[in-house]
Amino acid sequence: MASLLRSGQRHLLLTSRRSRGWRGIASVAVPAPAVTEYPQHSFPEQAIRNRRDAIKDAKPFSSFLTDTYDRQHNYLRISLTEKCNLRCLYCMPEEGVPQSPPRELLTTPEIYLLSSVFVREGVTKIRLTGGEPTIRKDILPLMHQIGSLRTHGLKELCITTNGISLHRKLDSMAEAGLTGVNLSLDTLDPWQFQIMTRRKGFEAVMKSINRILEMNKLGAGIKLKINCVVMRGMNEREILPFVELGREQDLEVRFIEYMPFDGNKWSKGKMLGYKEMLDMIRVKYPSLRKVQDHKNDTSKTYEIPGFVGRMGFITSMTHNFCGSCNRLRITNDGNLKVCLFGNAEVSLRDIIRKTNGGDPIDEQAYEAMKQIEMDRQQGLVSSNVPLGRYEHEKELLDVIGLAVSRKKEKHAGMGELENMKNRPMILIGG
Repeated sequence: MASLLRSGQRHLLLTSRRSRGWRGIASVAVPAPAVTEYPQHSFPEQAIRNRRDAIKDAKPFSSFLTDTYDRQHNYLRISLTEKCNLRCLYCMPEEGVPQSPPRELLTTPEIYLLSSVFVREGVTKIRLTGGEPTIRKDILPLMHQIGSLRTHGLKELCITTNGISLHRKLDSMAEAGLTGVNLSLDTLDPWQFQIMTRRKGFEAVMKSINRILEMNKLGAGIKLKINCVVMRGMNEREILPFVELGREQDLEVRFIEYMPFDGNKWSKGKMLGYKEMLDMIRVKYPSLRKVQDHKNDTSKTYEIPGFVGRMGFITSMTHNFCGSCNRLRITNDGNLKVCLFGNAEVSLRDIIRKTNGGDPIDEQAYEAMKQIEMDRQQGLVSSNVPLGRYEHEKELLDVIGLAVSRKKEKHAGMGELENMKNRPMILIGG
């Protein structure tokens, strides 16, 4: 496996030097501008005044995104599509899922509008999910639009993908401000890959992994995490080979407990708990040790001395992390889900479309809305003209705030989850 990664990297190094897209990547590593140095304990009066003003004017975190347990939701996951080019066993029913009419799905301007509202309220991290987000035709211009929100407080722009077509779009994504990739891969065996995904594509996935690693050597700074759903009797024998990926590569492999969703035929017998996985790893690597997790981490992180990479365990089934949850989800049809395992949803799409008479907001409608707002600010239109893009923002925030305030302290336990009605994972954005 390591040799496959290294050989892929050598190939990518040669091809990347011929790729015009790498000019954008190279810019990521530009040295920081020179900073004026001041003598110790001697600071300009204006700098001190600016700092005091910033502290004085600092605003508390948005009440709309804070629930009754004081959890502050600064992380938003947005599903871009319900379509996928794989059929993973744990994610999508074998027969697929019914496709929604295009009119019901969020348009690019609508996704940007919702993103800007959440960022303005305090969201600092946005993750784009699916289905498979890279198969959305306008994924690149959309990422550039969302990336522009960095000037308004967005700090991280990430994507969760199966990696099949990622390698073809990484250059532009990095230029848009991509900071992290969570890549789903449940086996390192090409034949087992076809069994678990019901499709071919292993080599394409490896090409995407290699490309990220090579881009990072050139300064791209994209945090790579490989998500592996572990299913007993299917791929638990590959836990150790996955651990080995981190010996020489700067990546994190995250082992995910198998979770129940509609259509994935979950059973407790197939679920392998993280403590059992840890025991399997410790047999070969007794020096395995825990790493201090950050406040809102979903995974429990471990490392092996001497390894470059790390590993994590997402323990949704045996040890939930609800107490520090800071995540909200928007489905591809515009519904807000405050909990992955909750079945309560509220439509944000219908509220923002009121500005456009209930119709989808396409690029033309969005530009017209912006023009109305600009004209209003310049006093060029009557006060009787509709308020354009901001007409229903108060209603939108009220609905978001109400949904967040109703978020439960934690999701149901393992004995109840498998019997709860929920969307298939493909329709949630996992």
